[in-house]
Amino acid sequence: MQWNLIILRKEKRLKQVDVAEVIGISADAYGQKERGQLQFKANEMFVLSDFFGKKVEEIFLPVDIGITDKVN
Repeated sequence: MQWNLIILRKEKRLKQVDVAEVIGISADAYGQKERGQLQFKANEMFVLSDFFGKKVEEIFLPVDIGITDKVN
């Protein structure tokens, strides 16, 4: 899940369809990306960074966030 992105979107009272239009994809595809089922493309990340006025790294979490490895 892209929690930071979800929080930013909700703070601006935007729906997924609104943000999907900003990056030129369907609301369904955007929802999948926000939930982490699909990955955002680099150009989409830069557009959203500009749109929200934040650095890319402030919005997007690493792919493996929350994944823990068992250390032996």
